[in-house]
Amino acid sequence: MTGLTQHRNPLPTVDVLIHVPGRGIVLVERKNPPPGWALPGGFVDYGESCEAAALREAKEETGLEVVLTSLLGVYSDPGRDPRHHTLSVVYTAQPLDILALKAGDDAARAELHPLHALPPLAFDHGRIVGDYLRHLESLRPATAPRAVSPG
Repeated sequence: MTGLTQHRNPLPTVDVLIHVPGRGIVLVERKNPPPGWALPGGFVDYGESCEAAALREAKEETGLEVVLTSLLGVYSDPGRDPRHHTLSVVYTAQPLDILALKAGDDAARAELHPLHALPPLAFDHGRIVGDYLRHLESLRPATAPRAVSPG
């Protein structure tokens, strides 16, 4: 094709925050650099939607079939991945059968971790989980004001 300018763009990725209410979130321990625990995720393939990539990556890395429940956000800080500039579309999800949890693809381990006891997380996944916790907190009903008894 003539007339098209080549651009240097961020690489599109997806991450999936799989939450099992009352039990925690699913994390994978990475086999490949950079090391550490992370949300399941990876690159969006050419011709694939972000939603399809999220479902595929969840299945490949954790063995779980999931239902995407919401779009948590888009994370694009140029320093979020030490290897190259990525842009991640992050979804929340719930597993259809948590008993199917097992490491696969480039995950050394896949485990359920309580939200109050997470290991150090790779990339900007600590920020993503923090945003998710703030989102959960915003869904809780405000405490009703106490009735003031007359003097």
